Amino acid sequence: MTLYLEDLHEGRSFTSAARTVTETDLTMFSMVTGDWNAIHCDEEFAKTTQFGQRLVHGLFGTSLMLGFLHQIGILEGSALALLNIDKLTFRKPILIGDTLHLRLTILSSRPTKDGTRGIVGRRFELFNQKGEIVQDMT
Repeated sequence: MTLYLEDLHEGRSFTSAARTVTETDLTMFSMVTGDWNAIHCDEEFAKTTQFGQRLVHGLFGTSLMLGFLHQIGILEGSALALLNIDKLTFRKPILIGDTLHLRLTILSSRPTKDGTRGIVGRRFELFNQKGEIVQDMT
């Protein structure tokens, strides 16, 4: 269901399917990024922190939000580029076993100066299985 600028009105929102975060997700993200910080990969160290367990990388959640956007399918074949990420906030940790989903809300839409394309402002909210927002960004 590809949507275009005229379909993306302020306040319209979309929700993705959910996905459970696995040990493999954490390991693969560490491998791809090279981020082997102890909070992600050292269970004994992580037990001594305020969280009591390893945390999944924050940017994994950010990447997952963009993947969820693709899965929703509303911009498939119509989006050209991601211009920026603003106000990225890590509200809660992401843990192995969390089940996450995205709520995407259209904040604004307008044509470019030449009128051949459009710019869409969006709010991304990543929720865990408890209904808590773990990350958000515009």
